[in-house]
Amino acid sequence: MAKFKSLFTSTFLLVYFACTLNQCCANLNLYLNQIEVRRLLGLQAELFYVRDGVLNEYALNFVVPVPAHLGGLHFTWQSLAGRPLPYSIAVTVSNPEALAAPILNISDHGSVPTVVQTFAVELPCTGVVAAEVDVVISINVTLNRANNNVTRLNFKRVKICLRGPPTHVSSQSESEVVVGRTETEASSALYVAVSCACALVTVFAIALLACYLRNNKSRRHGDMLQESRGGSNCSAQGLAPAPVLSGTLSSRRPSYTRLDQHCDRSNDLQHRIAQLTIQSLLLPRCRCRLKSVLLEGTFGRVYRGSYTDEDGGEEEVMVKTVTDHASSMQVSLLLQEGMTMYGLSHKNILSILGVSIEDHTAPFLIYPHQGYTNLKRFLQKCKLCPEGVAHTLTTQEVVDMALQVITGMQYLHKKRLLHKDLATRNCVVDDKLRVQITDNALSRDLFPADYHCLGDNENRPVKWLSIESLSHKTFSTASDVWAFGVLLWELTTLAQQPYVEIDPFEIAAYLRDGYRLAQPVNCPDELFAVMAYCWAMNADDRPTFSQLLVCLQEFYAQLTRYV
Repeated sequence: MAKFKSLFTSTFLLVYFACTLNQCCANLNLYLNQIEVRRLLGLQAELFYVRDGVLNEYALNFVVPVPAHLGGLHFTWQSLAGRPLPYSIAVTVSNPEALAAPILNISDHGSVPTVVQTFAVELPCTGVVAAEVDVVISINVTLNRANNNVTRLNFKRVKICLRGPPTHVSSQSESEVVVGRTETEASSALYVAVSCACALVTVFAIALLACYLRNNKSRRHGDMLQESRGGSNCSAQGLAPAPVLSGTLSSRRPSYTRLDQHCDRSNDLQHRIAQLTIQSLLLPRCRCRLKSVLLEGTFGRVYRGSYTDEDGGEEEVMVKTVTDHASSMQVSLLLQEGMTMYGLSHKNILSILGVSIEDHTAPFLIYPHQGYTNLKRFLQKCKLCPEGVAHTLTTQEVVDMALQVITGMQYLHKKRLLHKDLATRNCVVDDKLRVQITDNALSRDLFPADYHCLGDNENRPVKWLSIESLSHKTFSTASDVWAFGVLLWELTTLAQQPYVEIDPFEIAAYLRDGYRLAQPVNCPDELFAVMAYCWAMNADDRPTFSQLLVCLQEFYAQLTRYV
């Protein structure tokens, strides 16, 4: 015991460094205003690349397509330093034969103004060849000349150029973009009114349909399964028509059905960009078959099914979707949260395979399924029941599963991603106790007892959140470490509810007073010490996942010596 505590003392004295966002000293705003976002993306929103000096690397790394009929781009910026900030700007293109040299309406060296201004970049296609041209706009902003503090911003675009007469800047002028800011501010009250009206109509419609849905729920469910089992003709059920890109140029970006944006004006940038990301992972609905329901909530369901690829090979899949009476907000949230782990490849991460979206039907989020079951449901089945014990977990198995979660979280943080909802409900496990971390799509609906609204109209996993996330909605790698401590507590208690006796509204005060979860029965002191370190009041005092890995590996080695 003394040796183990000495190990903790030496290991956890390392300093924690936050790695979620880069700071620019709150000196700059750089974004696309609502008119420009509507031209490029068809959305009613502003898209910030730098807000109050904070870089959004997710947005900077996203490649925005520029349709053939648009010949120019507009960016809005403002210095917040109380003085103009020196800048330099350059534009490079990958195919000069298809796209002539871009034209800026500002000089390549100058100063970022202290008032909101918009500048334009013309992208004139030559018309000689048809191509998709990569365009990179590089802006260097000098924040402090004395310290040579320069921030480099790269904006990536793909310009669609068609063969034919050379294209010019669209009829929308820069002055229209600037004026659009005033129009947007003037119409904000109208959007608020429309949003409220949509909410009232939705509530009223749900109330009227409640009885009907209750009586027909079983029939609709059966029809859905029967339709899926019966299959469909791929050629008859094609995807929605592709955006106007002409000819083969549209093949790189499959089409998708855009959701109704009038009632959902979220400020979350990742939500707005996620709708575009869907284009790169669309799968035809006709290749997916639903077999049985794994989990079911009020408006969401998780199915076991199969997917047939183009070569005729069939694989087992898990499908997340919503019912017919789900609101557009719930559909949008399903897609937003389901996209968070797209493109990741790690043995302890369950990444989405693709999305199926068709007109007038609920979207399908498709995941690989190899006999996995929800980790929380698995732990609950391990408890004593009238039929006996489904599985008896040893301390060694608990630590091994915790180590798998740690390696998965290390990978996420290495990819500069925060989970923000780490818990057993958002993990899956197979019969060999191999664990994978999943996204939190549908978790609020499938596990409603784990989420609470604290008067801010937002359901949050209150009893898994760190003190700073509860008080200030601040998330970091340290807040994920806090949630891991609660997950480890769930593993040792077979998925008991944390703080079951504490009212959700009192959790923040309870934690500030120094109270924490009690040590579970039969939980070794060494394992509970790991949990306690994860729940340090100060985020800097919490261990990193790398430190947790070292400590739990040492503890696991000690356990194996006695087996």
